[in-house]
Amino acid sequence: MGGVSTADRAERVPKQDRSRATRQRLLEAAVSCLAEHGWAGSTVSVVAERAGVSRGAAQHHFPTREDLFTAAVEYVAEERSTALRALFPDGAAGDRHAVVAALVDLYTGPLFRAALHLWVAASNEEQLRPRVTELESRVGRETHRIAVDLLAVDEAAPGVRETVQGLLDMARGLGLANLLTDDAARRERVVAQWAGLLEETLG
Repeated sequence: MGGVSTADRAERVPKQDRSRATRQRLLEAAVSCLAEHGWAGSTVSVVAERAGVSRGAAQHHFPTREDLFTAAVEYVAEERSTALRALFPDGAAGDRHAVVAALVDLYTGPLFRAALHLWVAASNEEQLRPRVTELESRVGRETHRIAVDLLAVDEAAPGVRETVQGLLDMARGLGLANLLTDDAARRERVVAQWAGLLEETLG
């Protein structure tokens, strides 16, 4: 029974690396297209062209359009969660303002814009809706956990869970406002106000 040769193994590793790199380029291109062109303008062909790969290669990784876009938003959501945690490697209980600002930033970048297009599409696409609903629920739970950790609060205390959720709802609202106009100045004032409220409410 013949084994795998060293040459075969050496060939396989670069191929796996290339496959992962292609998948990542497709995911990043999909998010960019969705944020810029919306669902209607973001076809597999458009994404493949932006990623610099063939349509066939794109469909090898993601057989359907729905597979591609739900995976893309999930991928970037995970990247943003990692980046958010990395901002405060030693915790940030002493700087509630910085935490609020970081959470708001999570909802004002291209991820939120892309996710919004996906939500709108899901409201009209039956086969997309359950997948996006499940994804949003998972991402929402993760973001909530990150907020609780960064704020260093105890959710068992009355009102804490609702306060944290209110903060995230506020951040999402600021993200929506930012879609149409540059809302940076008002956003800074709201962030400062919320940071003060959290200090009073959460201690």
